Amino acid sequence: MTDDVSHQKRALRAELRERRRTMTATERETNAAAITEQLEKLTTDLGVDYIAAYLSRPNEPGTRDFLAWACKRGIRVILPVSRDDGLLDWAPYDANDEMEDIAGMPAPTTEILSPMAIDNVGLIIVPAATVDRTGMRMGWGQGYFDKTLGSMQKCPPVYAVIFDDELVDTVPSEVHDKTVNGVVTPSGILRFS
Repeated sequence: MTDDVSHQKRALRAELRERRRTMTATERETNAAAITEQLEKLTTDLGVDYIAAYLSRPNEPGTRDFLAWACKRGIRVILPVSRDDGLLDWAPYDANDEMEDIAGMPAPTTEILSPMAIDNVGLIIVPAATVDRTGMRMGWGQGYFDKTLGSMQKCPPVYAVIFDDELVDTVPSEVHDKTVNGVVTPSGILRFS
């Protein structure tokens, strides 16, 4: 069963990577602006002043403009920094310098905080390859966010950022996979019950 699910996930990830890779620059810019607007609305609606998020890669739905907006508004932002043991450290985001962490993810160059730094945030924004209509999230296969969410005693709302066509009816899942409370897409915010 697990080998079959792993194979399904690999095939789906390859398809989604290719779809993202072939998106035009105009589509990417339009989607980034719409996602920024939706993330700003979500943050404002929830009234949070401390968030955990991530720096988007070139083919991912854009988060940088939203993160700059949050910093300008005085919202504290922490971003993940990958570790060798599969866990995430966190670092404050100041909209300045970036580096690549050990997993090749963009990360801030500020002081490294412990994995527990995420415990007091009011909102967590995570990347995803796809999410289904029950809130089951499929990531890119490294398991960092599933481990982080699974280790939290009290988890605030978690929203995945995806493109509109990445919200699907079902995704292959395994027991370690974690659900999200909602998704943010260019066309809106969807909360799961």
